[in-house]
Amino acid sequence: MTRKRKATKPTTSPPSTPEAWLQEIARAYLDAADAMIVDPGIKSADLFGLAPHVCVKFRGLKSSKKSLKAATETALTSYVATTGQDPEALSKPHLAFAFCYLTSHFGLDLLTEDQVGELMDFTVEHEGQLVRMIRAGAAR
Repeated sequence: MTRKRKATKPTTSPPSTPEAWLQEIARAYLDAADAMIVDPGIKSADLFGLAPHVCVKFRGLKSSKKSLKAATETALTSYVATTGQDPEALSKPHLAFAFCYLTSHFGLDLLTEDQVGELMDFTVEHEGQLVRMIRAGAAR
């Protein structure tokens, strides 16, 4: 993961537990999935690209070029590097989104690389729970 520059301070603090992160990732995924309603050309496999925008939104940051660039560059660079090494690692849309969402926080200096790794490991270990939360949210 590469980090470009420090962004502004968030108005909404990141979650403090892995369980809370999992819940937020589900909510963030559903927020991104709303784009599929607006633009039927967007598929679930494309949602990872929206993760930096949702990250900025959920942290209450001003959607400035600076913050979006920091989050997007880090997330997409990390995504390309990871899928280049292991194409199957992020083949599920919800896991690709989770990875880009977490690495966006790293790009904004809100998480460390170790925290991203730990949270992503937790997310993979609790993938079934994440899927259930997404389905439950989508059914509302």
